[in-house]
Amino acid sequence: MLDTPLIDAYLLKLFRFRTRAFLHMEDAPGTVPPLPRGSPGYLYVHIPFCEVLCPFCSFHRVQHRHSQAERYFTALRREIRLYHAAGFRFTGVYFGGGTPTVEPQDLVMTINLVRELFGVTEISVETNPKDLRPDVLGPLRETGVTRLSVGVQSFDDRLLREMDRYEKYGSGAETTGRIRAVAGMFPTLNVDLIFNQPHQTLASLERDIAIFRGLGANQVSFYPLMTSPTVERRMVGAMGLPDQRRLRQFYHTIVQRLGREFRPSSAWCFTKRGQGIDEYIVAADNYVGVGSGAFSYLDGTLYSTTFSLAGYEQRIAQGLTGITTCHHLSDTDRMRYSLLVRMFGLHMDEAAVRAQHGAKFFRKLWGELLTLRVLGAARRDERGWHLNERGMYWLMLMMSAFFESVNNYRDAMRAHVNQELHEPTTMCPPIGGTLSPAPAK
Repeated sequence: MLDTPLIDAYLLKLFRFRTRAFLHMEDAPGTVPPLPRGSPGYLYVHIPFCEVLCPFCSFHRVQHRHSQAERYFTALRREIRLYHAAGFRFTGVYFGGGTPTVEPQDLVMTINLVRELFGVTEISVETNPKDLRPDVLGPLRETGVTRLSVGVQSFDDRLLREMDRYEKYGSGAETTGRIRAVAGMFPTLNVDLIFNQPHQTLASLERDIAIFRGLGANQVSFYPLMTSPTVERRMVGAMGLPDQRRLRQFYHTIVQRLGREFRPSSAWCFTKRGQGIDEYIVAADNYVGVGSGAFSYLDGTLYSTTFSLAGYEQRIAQGLTGITTCHHLSDTDRMRYSLLVRMFGLHMDEAAVRAQHGAKFFRKLWGELLTLRVLGAARRDERGWHLNERGMYWLMLMMSAFFESVNNYRDAMRAHVNQELHEPTTMCPPIGGTLSPAPAK
């Protein structure tokens, strides 16, 4: 049998070896990067504020403070204008975090600015169950939001308590009622759920799937629990650690229970109707990330912004972007990155790949493509490559490993500004550069 833990471990080890140089970041000047070639890209806007700092979360987030958030949004809109003035154009925008809806009025102002400057047709916003209120969602609908993504994680009250979400965001039953009440309000209503939580059982997972199917939402993003060393230290006392041996069983249960009603649009996103996708990195070859702790990918160069909120405000005030580090990927690594994100999106169009990378793509990556065929992970036709369920599982593992390497980078960057992120401060790090972390393992 090819579906064994040994094969999984081999593929992950090979993947990590092949992509080991992706995050070898170096100091960057902070000016607006050169315009990418080809079609317009996607804009990602990071809002790092949360009311609750969940112990399992590895994203860049800080405790919400209104005055700090107001200053941040002001700086954010200035940075967005910098990219417009430099000639950047975008087809869509994704507001992530953190929780973008912690400051509804500032969020609406920022969405309107993006629409005014770039004329985007796709607008995705993340939120939490507590913010599913008319005073928050009404203005979002009026401003043209096409996809609302609700971070639920689970409907199991025991797990919600372990995640420190029960008291702040409500019980599973309360969240269920709130989502049902807003179903149909936006073209795409996505629910974020996490599988392979430390004390999650198969029965609990199946119950989450059954509840989701009765909500009226038309999309679900089922993420495996992804960690980092810092996150694992927090989780040990609060939740425990996940058992990776259950991943395969849990993943196949998700795919089977969602059935034909929800079709996969990526290796962990399933859509009934609606057109939004959970991962903007799949939606466009190039994307710009603005805000503190955001990433950009432009013509084979990966950029990261400062993780210091005070430093971010200071940089923007001096006419810089938030960018502090970058890495220019080699030609082969650019092709590997392209293969990863395209296959994660389930399809790789050969004509599009040839237009972007030329025939050398197939010469350089013959080993990766051969592995996909030998393992029965994908089929090839006259248009390109298409993942099957077996391949979806392996791409889910690989994308998880990629994001965990990003989490390791976040850990290193946040460690430099750890005091600032947990306590009010007026200290600003120097503008001139940053301390780059060791390469992600």
